[in-house]
Amino acid sequence: MLGSVGFGALYSSLLSRQSRQKEQQKQELINKNYNEIYAHEAAHKSAGGALAGPIVIERNEEGIPVGGHVSIKMPSINPNNPKKAVEDANTVIRSAMAPSDPSTQDYRVAAQARSVKAQAEGMLNQNQGKKLNYIA
Repeated sequence: MLGSVGFGALYSSLLSRQSRQKEQQKQELINKNYNEIYAHEAAHKSAGGALAGPIVIERNEEGIPVGGHVSIKMPSINPNNPKKAVEDANTVIRSAMAPSDPSTQDYRVAAQARSVKAQAEGMLNQNQGKKLNYIA
């Protein structure tokens, strides 16, 4: 009888240790993912300045960080101030490409901003030599 109680306690101790190891591995994964995702999103936020929104970290059902994003205000072209659209588009492009490992979505955002920039530059070139009312 004493042997079976000893085995039960040993088995319980083994399960407890495995459980602690699994929890420690999960915590390490959470920390690693969070740090990598946060660094990526912080690069966007820093480069985006006033056009960038807050950093959002997305987690799965186990609480493990799996992604993140920073919203950014895509510039619109004001015919009275296309130069501002060019400047804002440059900021968006820098923000999208700021992380050392841009995602597919980051490339899409940069491409969209390049398109806005090209349109605004076209307006600037059209209006070259004309007096424009630049409103900041």
